[in-house]
Amino acid sequence: MSDFVQQESTELCFNSSCSWVILSPIEQSIKAKIEKIGTPLKDWDINIYRGVLTGFNDAFIISGEKRKEILAKCKSVDERKRTDDLIRPILRGRDIKRYEYNFADFYLINTHNGVKDKNIPRIDIKNYPAIKKHLDEYWDKISTRADKGDTPYNLRNCAYMDEFNKPKILYPETTQGAYFVYDESGLMIDKTCFMLISENKQILKYLQKTLSTKLFEFAYKNIFSSIELGEKGYQYNKHALVELPVIKKICILPDDDVEIDRKVYELYDLTAEEIDFIEGKN
Repeated sequence: MSDFVQQESTELCFNSSCSWVILSPIEQSIKAKIEKIGTPLKDWDINIYRGVLTGFNDAFIISGEKRKEILAKCKSVDERKRTDDLIRPILRGRDIKRYEYNFADFYLINTHNGVKDKNIPRIDIKNYPAIKKHLDEYWDKISTRADKGDTPYNLRNCAYMDEFNKPKILYPETTQGAYFVYDESGLMIDKTCFMLISENKQILKYLQKTLSTKLFEFAYKNIFSSIELGEKGYQYNKHALVELPVIKKICILPDDDVEIDRKVYELYDLTAEEIDFIEGKN
């Protein structure tokens, strides 16, 4: 046993107040290279927000079929248009994959509570009779839920509600891989997802591809931080993700998965041995 410990042991330095993790020499080398040239995401011009909390998904998140039923009950063209504009396509964490998403035909009834700082008024349910009729079927649940707005028909306060309309990166909180997608179509997300916002589209597209690579899947899961869920799953904790160092060398990355991985390995000057080690872990 003592021979094994001597052969397999590695020296670690605990000379800072930062959190620490036990790593092999090759993992320490990879970590050092990422940290040397990377800038923590908290120091980038970005914001990260959670998806919408409805308090009762059965009422506010509906299928495509139910959406059609609600629209069919509208009494006028104007009501139908207002109602259609309010019902927004939504993604759940399970719908997001690496570089893409699978839209499952679910929609959010976005009866938001307004944004006072931006002079955005809350949705008045009286202007949406067909939606009110639908929500009234769940009155006992929506009227007693904790997450509600000024009325049971409204969603809880969300100061960043208009951010969903901007270009963004979407990712699931719990995942089995580095699943990040870019969206500029105004998709909503539920509470099992997060979105990363920046005013710079080039930064978003660069980060979306970089964070989806095998290097950063390995780095987040094995080196910097993760909460393991079962044998393969783990959690993208926001407070840990913002500490992830990413090189601020904004460039246009290729579209092919293999070529993206190769380019990012190159940016961080990884050796063939380090690349083989990462590939073997993914």
